[in-house]
Amino acid sequence: MLQVENIHTFYGLSHILFDVSLTVSEREIVCLLGRNGAGKSTTLRSVMGMTAPRRGNIAYKGSNITGIKPYRAVRLGIGYVPDDRRVFADLSVDENLEISERVPKGGVRHWDRKRVYDFFPALQYIMSRKAGLLSGGEQQMLTIARALMTNPEFLLLDEPTEGLAPMVVRMLETQISGLRDTGLTVLLAEQNQKVALGLSDRGYIIDNGAIRYHGPIDELKANEEIRKKYLLV
Repeated sequence: MLQVENIHTFYGLSHILFDVSLTVSEREIVCLLGRNGAGKSTTLRSVMGMTAPRRGNIAYKGSNITGIKPYRAVRLGIGYVPDDRRVFADLSVDENLEISERVPKGGVRHWDRKRVYDFFPALQYIMSRKAGLLSGGEQQMLTIARALMTNPEFLLLDEPTEGLAPMVVRMLETQISGLRDTGLTVLLAEQNQKVALGLSDRGYIIDNGAIRYHGPIDELKANEEIRKKYLLV
């Protein structure tokens, strides 16, 4: 579904990603593991068109989307959950969802506010509360819910559990796992290795802007050398 081939991404003169390649097949959850600053977020931003790679190619469902504008990526069915959440603080939960709603080509909506509230019941109880007054966990639910309102087929999740209480992390684990059951494909960038390894089918490890390992999760867990060098679990 997604094929990233040998991309090099820069921030100004700073070379951040070096020859990064990865693939995600339909209905997979694939994790991208790495320390802070390793290049996880930049990889997702490159796919979304927010930081276009200078070299290399990105294909989505067989079409070249390298350097695509983010709004066009959304129209193609790619949803994005940023690591800094970016809720509209002065709008209510319900208003945040309303302005994010996208009717996909063909008019068939898999996600609307009713389904989102069914998926995240806690949001329904605070639907009239301003997003800026929500807890970190509530904001993270809202950010994911807002992405779902664009009716994506493919979801980019950037550090969804960062800074959250263990109870909220466990709840989000269950919900993210449930996204695959709805037919979504997910690329998950995550520093919380336990969460990522528990959710994913395959994994990539990125360090200093380059992919150092990739393979099925069971093989990744069983590779003692890689585990000691990068995972520390």
